[in-house]
Amino acid sequence: MQDFAFNTTRSLKVARGGARLLADSVAAMGAWSTLVVTDPGLHSAGMLNEALAGFAKRGLRVTVFSDVQADPPEDVILAAAAAATACQADCVVGFGGGSSMDVAKLAALLARSGESLSQVYGVDQAKGPRLPLIMVPTTAGTGSEVTAISIVTTGAGEKKGVVSPVLLPDLALLDAELTLGLPPQVTAATGIDAMVHAIEAYTSKRLKNPISDALAREALRLLSGALHLACRNGRNLQAREDMLLGACLAGMAFANAPVAAVHALAYPIGARFHVPHGLSNSLVLAPVMRFNLEAATPQYAQLSEIVRPGATGTELQKARALTDHLAGLAGELGLPTHLREVGISQADLALLADDAMKQTRLLVNNPREVRREDAQALYQEAL
Repeated sequence: MQDFAFNTTRSLKVARGGARLLADSVAAMGAWSTLVVTDPGLHSAGMLNEALAGFAKRGLRVTVFSDVQADPPEDVILAAAAAATACQADCVVGFGGGSSMDVAKLAALLARSGESLSQVYGVDQAKGPRLPLIMVPTTAGTGSEVTAISIVTTGAGEKKGVVSPVLLPDLALLDAELTLGLPPQVTAATGIDAMVHAIEAYTSKRLKNPISDALAREALRLLSGALHLACRNGRNLQAREDMLLGACLAGMAFANAPVAAVHALAYPIGARFHVPHGLSNSLVLAPVMRFNLEAATPQYAQLSEIVRPGATGTELQKARALTDHLAGLAGELGLPTHLREVGISQADLALLADDAMKQTRLLVNNPREVRREDAQALYQEAL
């Protein structure tokens, strides 16, 4: 066994209805002024109401920043950090999907450390300190509640990551009741996103280890078993909880054994065409898996036995069966299955390939080297 390190969020709480007790968790940290970072849809839908009532009962000060956008740009990050400073926050809560949690992490960092956003891009550039940080995910997808990563859209077609142990939250609160109202297509896209995290962590060329492997396998078991159930009946609380925990475990896995070419090709799709991240991953998943097959057959075969219990055949047959199964999953769940369905044309592929090759932080983890011509061919296959 090679030497390895494993890091994750300090504390994890799984509790149905637990978001109603958010103020208790804040109080336990000794905080008196909290910034809650969320998006306008969740805020206007009243998703925060019960949690905010708990702050009032305890006499704690709370400020809501609800200007988060999907694929958040730099100005949103800076505005959230400014809001934390203005309300003298001594705790930041990320309440929502991956974008809200990513913004909350960086707001907690920038408001306390004095670092500038431009200087913390990359791996281990953020030094901290940061404000205490609580994550409350409302989708079962990104796993951001247990990762040391925040993704920022920095231009028309580029995303950059801030990767540092400083960003690991203090508490992740998983309340499946918050996910009961998710529409089927959002459930499907975020669920496939979480499955991609597990698959890429399990096949990562760098930093893969026994703990990340165990988490990826269990994540994929939970996610593959619950995804169809959650999409068919969004009120199935057990399926929702399995999805939420599965996404969290996949997040723990890829936070330590990082993702690779699927994400590298997905980021430009989201940045340039504003396609949701989970759907972007789904659109390129099968082409990348077929590309990686020659280098990842044993791992794919092992995962195939989890997704398709009782599968028979050779190792290669099992690996191909997993790829074929996942290639059909999006269509079964009512998602677009080709890039052209989300407004991408042949003329866009060269630019997407150029953008993907900038994601060196991710491509270095892929089990097979991806050259620029490979990236364009993969987009072509997904078109």
